[in-house]
Amino acid sequence: MVAGIMPTYQSTPGFEHGAPESIGILLVNLGTPEAATTSAVRRFLKQFLSDARVIEYPRWLWWLILNGIILRIRPSRSAEAYRKIWTDSGSPLMLFSKEVAAGMQKMLDQRMPGSVNVELAMSYGDPSVDAAIDNLLAKGARRLLVLPMYPQYSGTTTASVIDAVARKLNRLRWVPETRFINQYHDEPGYVAALAASIREFWQKNGRGTQLMFSFHGVPKQTLLNGDPYHCQCQKTARLVAEALELGDDEWLLSFQSRVGREEWLNPYTDETIEKLGKQGITRLDVICPGFSADCLETLEEIAMQNAELFVESGGKELHYIPALNAREDHVSFLTELVEKHMGGWPRSFFDEPESRQRAIAMGAAK
Repeated sequence: MVAGIMPTYQSTPGFEHGAPESIGILLVNLGTPEAATTSAVRRFLKQFLSDARVIEYPRWLWWLILNGIILRIRPSRSAEAYRKIWTDSGSPLMLFSKEVAAGMQKMLDQRMPGSVNVELAMSYGDPSVDAAIDNLLAKGARRLLVLPMYPQYSGTTTASVIDAVARKLNRLRWVPETRFINQYHDEPGYVAALAASIREFWQKNGRGTQLMFSFHGVPKQTLLNGDPYHCQCQKTARLVAEALELGDDEWLLSFQSRVGREEWLNPYTDETIEKLGKQGITRLDVICPGFSADCLETLEEIAMQNAELFVESGGKELHYIPALNAREDHVSFLTELVEKHMGGWPRSFFDEPESRQRAIAMGAAK
């Protein structure tokens, strides 16, 4: 802070003393460009790749790489990929995330009418974390529960959400009581929803020779530095395989989306898919449990790029099993998860009509 400058803090939007209080649920996903154009993708990538949680390089060096090379080359390529999956209503990730938020709000309204509000935010792009928190505060949120839509904790994703929320709270005058859900990789409801989605897919489309669990990759150094992501991915895959009663030779795990020359978590998805094709595996089923909603990495990278690679390598069919998206069992699980994490929060003083009337009689504003 500059010496001599008085700090200012943001007041609660539309604040009134004695107004009814509520609990705010902040649902956060990664984000998406606002359009499948080079300029929109460039803006999105600049914000995303400027996050030190995502790229742990010396800031001066990464600034040169990002602005001198990546943002000159990658936006046009990524925009072309986005156009392959873009819908008339926009980004699949945004559409599915909105459906999840709406579904959770509907369920919470049935169970706790008028006392809980759900807002969707994106770590990068819109709606921003700042704007979503403002919306919750305007609706009377004095308690805030943050749910990043990342089943497995990673410093590159979950921690980035926590950083963004903390920056916002640091600027508020009246900071709400705040809780974070860091991960849910081994929650029974999550595992059951994944297993059910796979069974249903097999019932409709038949079953492949092997089931691949493909998770988004991160640099191997994050594992060596103590990030639990690798271990949590392994546990998720194992629990789902057990729920499906798969033998050890019927499933495998891999990591996708690596970039650059640095070693990432392995085995790599693309190299594994190529190897399986050459080994004569005729059909491969792939699910990406780390993605709560379908996006570029699932719909284009897996269902298109890697499906083509599998056939070129000698395989016949690669079937992508969709993310949980807004499935009823997924929305129900997430709703139950936030209900569990809301446990123990006391009822608001102003939730009790008699208490409020006594406060007004003692001079509190109406």
